[in-house]
Amino acid sequence: MTGQEIRQSLLAADPEFRRLVEEHSRCELQLDQILHSVYLSSEDLIQESLLKKRKLRLKDQMEQIISDHRHWVEH
Repeated sequence: MTGQEIRQSLLAADPEFRRLVEEHSRCELQLDQILHSVYLSSEDLIQESLLKKRKLRLKDQMEQIISDHRHWVEH
């Protein structure tokens, strides 16, 4: 199974994985809004940093689920 196939399978079957993907997407949208602002306030810069960290944590959690699933499928 490829990484994309595992991801699609998890999106269909795993509510926690789906929640992580949705939250990651929401963070991405918020980050895009901040980055496309003409002027960034200090609050925007803090929010940008927090969103980037949150996205990384979410991505790490998703990758762990994918890795666990891949390990389970292979054994």
